[in-house]
Amino acid sequence: MTDTDNRIRRVVVVGGGSSGWMAAATLATFVGRGAEVRLIESEEIGIIGVGEASVPHMRLFNAQVLGIREADFVTQTRGTFKLGIQFNDWARIGDSYIHGFGTIGRSLGPLPFHQFWLKLFQSGRVPGIGAYSLPTVAAPLHRFMTSSEQAPAGSPLADIAYGYHFDAGLYARYLRNLSERRGVTRIEGKVVDAVQRAGDGFIEAVVMESGERIEGDLFIDCSGFRGLLIEQVLKTGYEDWSEWLPCDRAMAVASESAGPLTPYTRSTARAAGWQWRIPLQHRVGNGYVYSSRYLSDDEAAATLLANLDGPALIDPRPLRFTAGRRRRFWNRNVVALGLAGGFMEPLESTSIHLVQSGLQRLLGLFPDLGFDPLLIDRFNRDSIFEYERIRDFLVLHYNATERDDTPFWNHCRTMAIPDTLRETVELFRLDGRYFRNGEDFFALPSWVQVMLGQRIVPRGYHPIVDEMPEDELASFVERVRQGLAKAVEAMPLHQDFIARYCKSADV
Repeated sequence: MTDTDNRIRRVVVVGGGSSGWMAAATLATFVGRGAEVRLIESEEIGIIGVGEASVPHMRLFNAQVLGIREADFVTQTRGTFKLGIQFNDWARIGDSYIHGFGTIGRSLGPLPFHQFWLKLFQSGRVPGIGAYSLPTVAAPLHRFMTSSEQAPAGSPLADIAYGYHFDAGLYARYLRNLSERRGVTRIEGKVVDAVQRAGDGFIEAVVMESGERIEGDLFIDCSGFRGLLIEQVLKTGYEDWSEWLPCDRAMAVASESAGPLTPYTRSTARAAGWQWRIPLQHRVGNGYVYSSRYLSDDEAAATLLANLDGPALIDPRPLRFTAGRRRRFWNRNVVALGLAGGFMEPLESTSIHLVQSGLQRLLGLFPDLGFDPLLIDRFNRDSIFEYERIRDFLVLHYNATERDDTPFWNHCRTMAIPDTLRETVELFRLDGRYFRNGEDFFALPSWVQVMLGQRIVPRGYHPIVDEMPEDELASFVERVRQGLAKAVEAMPLHQDFIARYCKSADV
């Protein structure tokens, strides 16, 4: 018989916002019957709320981990749907491409579709790769639908990959309500200190501004950039990645809605960084991520305000950050999530995903009071791998550019890049090959679309492609294109889909 006295009985989440309430909801759902879950947050401390867009993983997390109904989530957060990200002016001013979710074309034998397309593209016989992925065909036409159970097997409409745009503050409120229904206790106030156990430095309790002690067995640090427990108390250390990701500031502002609800995020390269546009049902989220070395805060705010679709609803809000990660995400009995664990700008909307993948990793490696180092080491190793591979993918956007019109882009174009990224780019540049590294979050379609979009065009293609007769090859590639075009014609407009499926009542 197993001795259950060694089980984690008290979980304390320090910090609210999306990260804190995601953690509370997840832990209440899976360990809440045997453990008390408490969350500490202060109404005086605002949430960052920069990331209001997701990758497709969020859909699975909401449904499978938290049991959230999609239509309810989108309605309550005044959300819209996202087929990918449109990148404007990144490789050259005037360039535009979409990094769409899901697959590209249809694999054949041992080769991915883009290898067959590549042979024809190099001889000028086919359009760009965007014509061969459902999201990249549908997004600029403002068409969207969720996967159809009525679609025949093999139809592109049977498996549509998409993420969301949503109001981060409303998502936190939604998760708070869910968490409290599942037994989470919310404690209002500020944490000002922590009590460490003699001998091993484990945290026994946090001390509130009021003097109250909140004791716990496991602490989840969701305190934002401060890293209240993971850094201020445990001195874990931070690995600075600003040599590769030079942006260290952001200006964020909401504006009035204008035009149709686009089913994609827009990222437009500016003189010293890039500007995001995220359409919600009730407003548009905007921001300028930039390097303070090349641009002042006033210049950034002026550029942002001059490039909005509609009037600003508030004054631009400044944010400061250093791209990088904690040296360890799990230290003693503290696990850091969200901004407390690290920060990579929202260029590919990975912030929410990193919290959710961290929570799923924690569930798989959930400890008892012994806190076996094997569990902690595995958590840290896998988390570091995920962060570093996403880092490489973001660095790719900056470094693979031909722009030399500003000092910022000159720096990005000529800077040294991680060896792991250099190998990936050189292999693709040779003949279009890409090999996924373990459980690298971004898979082949993402790397292929962004490398091609950033004008990394392979010199050749896989030699096996030549085994297929030319006319058969051309027919295969054209059938894929026509099939996708026909499928997209059957999709409703994004705005019409939302009106029928998940329109917010107060919009």
